[in-house]
Amino acid sequence: MHSKKHSALWSTLSFVSLVATSQVHAQQASTNAESESLSEESEAMVVTATRSRSDEGETPQRVTVIDREQIEQQMAITEDPGQVLSNLIPSYSPSRQKLSNAGETFRGRDAAFLVDGVPQSNPLRDSSRDSYTIDLSMVERIEVIHGASAEHGLGATGGLINFVTRKAEGGGISQHAGVRLTTDDDFESDGFGHKLDYRVSGQHEKWDFVAAATRQERGSFYDGNDQRVGIAYPGELQNSESYDLFGKLGYWIDDNQNLELTLNHFDLEESNDYVPVAGDRDAGVPSTAQRGTRDGAPGFNEVTKARLAYSHADWLGNEVDAQVYHQRFRARFATTPFFPYLDSNGDTQYDQTRNESDKVGAKFTVNRDGMLDDRLSLTAGLDILRDETRQMLVETGRTYVPESQFDNIAPFLQGKFELAEPLTLHAGVRHEHADLEVGTYQSIDRSNVTQDNVTVEGGKPSFDETLLNAGLTYQATDWAQLYANYSEGFGMPDVGRVLRGIDTPGQNVDNLLQLQPIVTDNREIGARFDWDRYGLELSYFESDSDYGQRLTEQNGTWVGSREKTEIQGVEITGDMQVTDNHDLSLSYTHAEGESDQDGDGRVDTDLTGINIAPDTLKLGWSATWNDRLSSRLQSTYYFDRSVDSPDLDFEGYGLVDASVGYRLPAGRVSVGVENLTDEDYLTYYSQSARISDEYYFTGRGRTFTLGYQLDF
Repeated sequence: MHSKKHSALWSTLSFVSLVATSQVHAQQASTNAESESLSEESEAMVVTATRSRSDEGETPQRVTVIDREQIEQQMAITEDPGQVLSNLIPSYSPSRQKLSNAGETFRGRDAAFLVDGVPQSNPLRDSSRDSYTIDLSMVERIEVIHGASAEHGLGATGGLINFVTRKAEGGGISQHAGVRLTTDDDFESDGFGHKLDYRVSGQHEKWDFVAAATRQERGSFYDGNDQRVGIAYPGELQNSESYDLFGKLGYWIDDNQNLELTLNHFDLEESNDYVPVAGDRDAGVPSTAQRGTRDGAPGFNEVTKARLAYSHADWLGNEVDAQVYHQRFRARFATTPFFPYLDSNGDTQYDQTRNESDKVGAKFTVNRDGMLDDRLSLTAGLDILRDETRQMLVETGRTYVPESQFDNIAPFLQGKFELAEPLTLHAGVRHEHADLEVGTYQSIDRSNVTQDNVTVEGGKPSFDETLLNAGLTYQATDWAQLYANYSEGFGMPDVGRVLRGIDTPGQNVDNLLQLQPIVTDNREIGARFDWDRYGLELSYFESDSDYGQRLTEQNGTWVGSREKTEIQGVEITGDMQVTDNHDLSLSYTHAEGESDQDGDGRVDTDLTGINIAPDTLKLGWSATWNDRLSSRLQSTYYFDRSVDSPDLDFEGYGLVDASVGYRLPAGRVSVGVENLTDEDYLTYYSQSARISDEYYFTGRGRTFTLGYQLDF
């Protein structure tokens, strides 16, 4: 049942051979193929996530910008946001292929997810669903900052992933309609899924708008052995239904001033048609599922976001950006045997939890360029956030995580100074002030049917941290750039995990050391090379925390162990434009880390798969054969990994995906194949993050997606 190592490696080597021969095919490609000019491709893209509006390729830390074409290529193959991110972002963990992204880390730590700069992560009770708050059909590009970012602060200890939503298209009214059909390779009736999406946008005088909607139904997932993939308690993508309603309205006050209102509502609900069947990890038998009705109500993810933004391109010589926002997050988890209670007949039943979080906040940014003979640029800003969160038991109304209020205010100053023509200094400072308020509450004894556990006295601890960052870029030649960076990250531990796990009487929230914030020290050195049609970037990073957070499993639930952690790794990415019509890409990432589990002040125990991604090699080939036909072939190989706990050793596997697109006289059709070789494998999370018969999941087998899109 386990993945065959030689088969997986053979899949990747076969792909390498195919890529190696692509130059011959490229020379035969039609010369009239549609492609962007070299001047357009070399035009630097402004990365809004940096706040200082830096150009891509000119920052002292690694930045990746994923454009709409890349997103479309991946969505032709898979609609799983976690898989799309894993395919496109170096050092992002393999997707769990579930609704939960727990264990999907970035450079070994948490990533802060944003939508148009609005934080999606929940600092008080991490539901691990923050990458499932918007449909990717609404996203124009994804901006990724590798490593801690002091410009955004809270939560960005491993990096930042900002989803930038679509803007109105010019030229009057334009519309888009699309449909996708998905099935396993045996065309099982319960394996069928479909997605419908529609978008309309336009401009009229000073107004512009975008309105869009998607609806998706997902069928059962089948693995490479044609068995149903198991059902997970934290949340499922398979057998689910989702929809997304998106709207954006803009008004140009004058040539420099713009107001923009954005609304988005995303809702995903699981079906209740299947029940989990535990596997046998020792015997190598994976978890699966069978028809039946699960206890309790189906799990769901429901997120509503409202954002009002104002920008001024020339306010007394400054660029001004301001936004206020509100996010309402609700998530329900499946019924488990961990929350027993007595019903009206005195019979033992089991409860389920619901997480509720409401955020309001504001961000203000002022940019000033051209100072000191055009050598100095400054960015100043202020971020304000209030988050109110609780987690409750649905049937009994008991408190699992008490209602908590988190207030955060953070001013920052960032500067860029050209020391000499090839050498530029980037430096800044950010101060984080946070207040956490929790009322007195009773924790739950999860082994007791009727009683709560202990009373915990409430409190209002405050935290202050000043974060520094400094970096250099050195333009050694017109084709080579070196960079080095130091930055500090700030994040809160999962407060809910701490509060719900207290079982010792006499505890006081003010005195809980485990509520202290996570501060990471991040160092990075790298080099970028640009030889016209060829590009290469190399980076080495280190991320240390004297009081970090390592997830560990206790009695069926994850708790955050506060320990000293040290992580280091390497990222290598390259691309080659063989001709105007054929592009090759390659990336290799390696990361390792250790924590101090015995408290002696030295890191000595390997971090496992819940924290660290495996060494990964990714290869890609995009081709435009003529003005109608295009294709994408990509391969990922995850290498074996051994840790101090042999039960969490990882046996690597390789996956190959492919897609073909064809432009019709009216519209465009695409065919995508995920897991082209039908590899039968156990997911990285199942092998290396958790020892459990219930969470011993195989990955999705060969899956076909047929799509049609029409723009009019």
